[in-house]
Amino acid sequence: MTIEVPATSANLGPGFDCFGLAFSWRERLELAVIERGFQLEVTGEGADNIPRDESHLIMRSVLTGLADLGYDVPGLRLRCRNTIPHGRGLGSSSAAIVAGLTAAAALAGRDLDRHWLLGHAQAIEGHPDNVAAAIWGGFVLAYTGGAGVTAASSPVDPTVEAAVFVAETSVGTHAARGMLPQQVPHADAAANAGRAALLVHALAHEPGLLFDATQDWLHQGYRATAMPRSYALVTALRSAGLAAVISGAGPSVVVLGTASELAGLDAHQSRHFQLRRVGIGSGVTAE
Repeated sequence: MTIEVPATSANLGPGFDCFGLAFSWRERLELAVIERGFQLEVTGEGADNIPRDESHLIMRSVLTGLADLGYDVPGLRLRCRNTIPHGRGLGSSSAAIVAGLTAAAALAGRDLDRHWLLGHAQAIEGHPDNVAAAIWGGFVLAYTGGAGVTAASSPVDPTVEAAVFVAETSVGTHAARGMLPQQVPHADAAANAGRAALLVHALAHEPGLLFDATQDWLHQGYRATAMPRSYALVTALRSAGLAAVISGAGPSVVVLGTASELAGLDAHQSRHFQLRRVGIGSGVTAE
């Protein structure tokens, strides 16, 4: 079977651990049942530093899903070319987890149950925003309710696009989270809540508000010392009136806007970042 899964961004400024956005940047992998054992043919981003056995994140996610579904296979072969860089805030681990769980459901002959995918993906990843975006596509709001972790899709105006400044270096999500304070001023929390609500409206109906809607007080400033070049780039882009944010835990930077607003981004390019234009993408697929 063939699985396709998108790169994603989380937070988008004020939507910390809640907002996720899928890009048209997609990764493709092939999985086949074999007579025995595990075979992995992996090239591309991070290929030299990842395991070639069942501990590989995609394979581990497949096996987790199969175990939950009560389905067994004698062996598996995985072929993939990684295009999403690791540790850059673009959902590489979420893509791997969602792809593996989707493959498990397909192998077991089950229909794609997004809530089943989200529950298991969140358990593996530890937070739901990127995985929810990879599952549903588009713009999602992930949260924990009475029935556990879930997500709601929200529309995106068709004129909204994105540009990604892919950082040359990585920052671990765990390390980035460790820089956040246990408490923040009430005024900051209130301001952030207001901008998060505004961002939902701006993405769906009024892209001209994206600059104001992406203002954040909860996490980006606290992490600045871990990614000084990224924070400086966000500051420069926002000084130019662009809706720039740290992507997830960083250090990549995402800019949201219309095609005309993003047209002049080459002027902000530097040797420490690779600029990539993307659209808003769909969720995981299997065939």
